[in-house]
Amino acid sequence: MVRWRSGVVAEVRRRWRGAVELTVTVDGAPTRALAYPELVGEPEPGDRVLLNVNAQLMGLGTGGYALVVALPDRLPPDPPGTGTDRAGGHVVKARYTPLQAIVRGVEEPTSPHHAAIAAADTLAGMPVVTADLHSALPAIVAGIHADHPQARIAYVMTDGGALPAWFSRTVDGLRDRLAGTVTVGQAFGGDLEAVTTHSGLLAARYALGADVAVVTQGPGNLGAGLPWAFSGVAVGEAVNAAAALGGRAVGALRISDADPRARHQGISHHSLTAYGRVALAPCDLPLPDGLAEPLAAKVEEQIADLSVRHRIVRVATDGLDAALRASPVPLSTMGRALDADHGYFLTAAAAGRHAVGLAVQEDDEQPAGQHRDQ
Repeated sequence: MVRWRSGVVAEVRRRWRGAVELTVTVDGAPTRALAYPELVGEPEPGDRVLLNVNAQLMGLGTGGYALVVALPDRLPPDPPGTGTDRAGGHVVKARYTPLQAIVRGVEEPTSPHHAAIAAADTLAGMPVVTADLHSALPAIVAGIHADHPQARIAYVMTDGGALPAWFSRTVDGLRDRLAGTVTVGQAFGGDLEAVTTHSGLLAARYALGADVAVVTQGPGNLGAGLPWAFSGVAVGEAVNAAAALGGRAVGALRISDADPRARHQGISHHSLTAYGRVALAPCDLPLPDGLAEPLAAKVEEQIADLSVRHRIVRVATDGLDAALRASPVPLSTMGRALDADHGYFLTAAAAGRHAVGLAVQEDDEQPAGQHRDQ
């Protein structure tokens, strides 16, 4: 199950929020490794480290690092508190693994957000953009801020991909664009922690004051090439969660004319399954104007089945390309940049544009003096 190695830190390389990249010497050879200081402490040159090298040996495109499991000769100090009570939280994530982490969830009585979450039972119409891949996040953010740069966006990260939010350089690069990140389920390391997608959405609304929430899995996507064997199936459940809480779900379709796999051409089977069969509540499915042919024709043919339950929304794309090119983080999906898979990113940006339009419309319809909670 785990391929273990022992090595010595040769170099501390780049850092981003919650993570540090290292060069570790293993059996005389340099090895690229990643450590999460909140879990294992701060590695320094000369430290002996224990590594899990599974992902690296397999050559995973997203997570091809050797992961630091421990600095056995220099353990980090204990977190504050005695660890014998629940003052610092009692929500366990990555449960019953050797690196399970205890965090304080927004739902707990010791959380400063407990009262607001306990009293909340509705999102009050807040738009919730759902997407399959983590790579859609910066494009959705670009679409939201293209027309309304002051809109408050909360990212709700589910546990279908990476569990630590710290793994994501995208989240780190979007810090100035996000009101905050809520990690839900087994995921951890966000600005706020929540037990479920439902309470995570309530935290986005009432703890972070979001105008729009975006729900995607973390980096990495687990799939086995079969219709039901992919982690993005949870997109449909996110639609259901938003609907159950009185939110307005907006589905970002996974569209591509660059993916060489037939099941992902046009509208990916991920979107066709998640929105067509898993999502039991209706949502808005934005389609951008101006998709290139023959992609546009293929999408029009495929969208017919989804229109039985969902609302297909045509979205103007003027200004979206410029907004995508101005993204503070690189745009890349499955190794393809913006120009290599333009339709994918344009569709995600269109979902963001439509969602923020719903938020603005809701504010405009409020009686004088009444506005969304902040």
